[in-house]
Parts: sequence; structure tokens; C-alpha cells
Amino acid sequence: MAIPIKYNIGNLMSRKVSAVMTVLGIGIVIAVMVAMMALYNGVQQALVTSGSKDNLLVLREGAQTEATSWVSRDRYRIISALPGIERGSDGPLISPETVVIFKLPRHDNPTGSNVNVRGVTPKALEIRPYIKLLEGRMVRPGLYEVIVTRRMQKRFPNMNIGDTFKSGTYTWTVVGVFDADGTSFDSEIWAPVDQLNETQKREDYSSVLLKPVDASAYQSIKDTVATDTRLKLLTKSEHQYYEDQTSGLMGIQILVTIVTFFMVLGATLGAMNTMFSAVASRKRELATMRALGFKRRDILLSIVIEAIVVSGLAGVVGVILALPVNGIATGTANFVTFSEVAFNFNISLEVALFAIGLAIVAGVIGGLLPAISAARLPITRALREI
Repeated sequence: MAIPIKYNIGNLMSRKVSAVMTVLGIGIVIAVMVAMMALYNGVQQALVTSGSKDNLLVLREGAQTEATSWVSRDRYRIISALPGIERGSDGPLISPETVVIFKLPRHDNPTGSNVNVRGVTPKALEIRPYIKLLEGRMVRPGLYEVIVTRRMQKRFPNMNIGDTFKSGTYTWTVVGVFDADGTSFDSEIWAPVDQLNETQKREDYSSVLLKPVDASAYQSIKDTVATDTRLKLLTKSEHQYYEDQTSGLMGIQILVTIVTFFMVLGATLGAMNTMFSAVASRKRELATMRALGFKRRDILLSIVIEAIVVSGLAGVVGVILALPVNGIATGTANFVTFSEVAFNFNISLEVALFAIGLAIVAGVIGGLLPAISAARLPITRALREI
């Protein structure tokens, strides 16, 4: 014979103040954990959603980032002549690109942050159709022009259309605003590739991005680049390249893991303290139930259910308390590229469910010891206690 659920509800209602304070206490702990998870989820999303699995990125052998790679113009011409590259409105969809770092002052940091500046051709937008020009126009070859994103406008001064800023001895004019759909390109400034190379006094490109016509052409181009001794280059999908960069976020991952551990520990201790208090005040009641025929496992299950209800509500409250941070724009350094990654805190459904699940696990663990203590208490001893 199981103890009815309404008995657990009645117990919680009889100690409303204690139950509400426990829910709020554990909820605040869970809210801090959710905020940290939202931070990591946001920066992770900015990288792993970047790039297409259908595009091929060509880099120097051994290069970990585009900023440390170079592809000569002769090698670019060899690659552009390979069969299997999809054709766009005015030729093959292939874009030689250069990536360098500018140090620019931020609104909240006059000393500045490292920003990726990507030299592109007009094909860059055609190969990446998810990137949309919102205002102004695309940069024109031969001019010192840039286009920026909304995030860059919010974080850096002189980023509105018509504004100018200096890097070294060169002055750049903002001519357009683009949106990169929350990917890492939202952290970049785009300029004409030849003008960017000129300011850096370099001839080579950093990388070459191309779009094969199909999966067969993708593999053929990949194999050709790998085996052609004239090239000595490597290829990987554009998506894989950005996924590999998540290793630069190891510091954030470690921080989130540590905070999550201590938050779960705090929630567990909170649930344990609540359930010990609840059991201590109900020893005679639980002993009476044993005398009426309820088994030890029924007592155990009943107390664990109460802990699950309290911790589950605390998990929901924690997610609600953390919602104000959802969507907040910020940035962090990627220690692979040594440049800033702009992102938004992201409390996704997965993060919310994970937090509630952890709260329930903490409640179960916290309720087990009091439950075992109550179930093992001899009936005669419990009945004598006041």
C-alpha cells in the first residue's frame, strides 16, 4: 500500500514558509548556474553554428587559424582552375580571403580589443547566403572601405555608416552594415581583400573558401589539394574549422564546470537540510504510519517525492530568475585566434531542462539521507519521541 501523493502535498502546505524559502534559496543557486551555462552556450553557439558543411576552406598545412595561414596567389590560381567548383552569377564560387587583427577601442574599454578584420571579394556574400547586408552597400575593390555588424556598432565607436576609424596610418570608412545570423562573423569587420593586404604589406592570402557543386566534387577537390605537391595545403569544411576553434574556450568551460559543481552541491545541501527538518518534526507521525502497515520503502519513497517536488519547483524558479540575462550581448577572447568573439547569453530549452534536471537530481540526493534515517527509525522509539 503506497502513501498517497496528497499526503506529500499536505505536508508541504502545512509548512508553507519553510517550503517557499527552500524553493527560493535553491532557485537562486540554480539561477546563477543557469546564467553561467547561458554564457557558455552563447559563445559555443556563435562558433559551432558558423560556416557551412558544404563549403571547403583551404589553409596552409599545420595552420590552426586563418590569421596564421597563407596561400600564395599562384596556389590560388591553381585551386580556382580545379573542376567541380560551383558557378555563380559571374564565375566560380571561390573567394580568396585575408584575416588580420586590428586593435580597436571599445565603448567600455578605451585600451581596445583585438578584432578580426576579413579581407573579402564580392563572392564572399554569395558563398555565405545566410549573411545579409542590412544597410548601405558592399565594399568596393580599390577603396579603403569596411562593412560592420550590429554587434560591432554596439561595442565599438565610429562604426556607423559614414564614420571613419584609423588603423596604423590608414583610414577606413564604414559603408555598410551586415548581419551574420549569430555566427562568429558577427564579431568581424569586412574589407576589400587587396586593400587589406596592401595595408599589411603582404601578397599572400590567408585562406581560400570555395563551394563544390556536390558531395562527389567536394571529395575530389579535397583529395586533389591533399595530393598535389605544388600546393602543400590542407582542406576542411568551413563548419569544422569553426568547431575546432571551440578549444580556445576551454577557460570558460572549466569555469562553468566549477560553478555548476558548487551550485549543485549547494542545492543538494539545501534540499537535505529541508528534508532533515521535515523528518525531525514528523517522527511520531511516520512511526504511526509504520504501525498502520506502511513499509519502510513507502516512507522512503514518500520523503524522496517531497524532495523532488521542492527541488523541481526550485529548478523552475531558478530558470525564471535567470531569464533577464537571456539575450544580453557581450564578448570574450578566443585564445585560439586571440581575437574577440561577440555573443549573446543564450538560455535555450536544453539549458533550462538541464538545470531543472540537475535541481531534481540534487533534491533526490538531498532527500535520500533523511528518508533512509526516517525509514530505519524503530517504531517504538519514534512513538516515544515528542
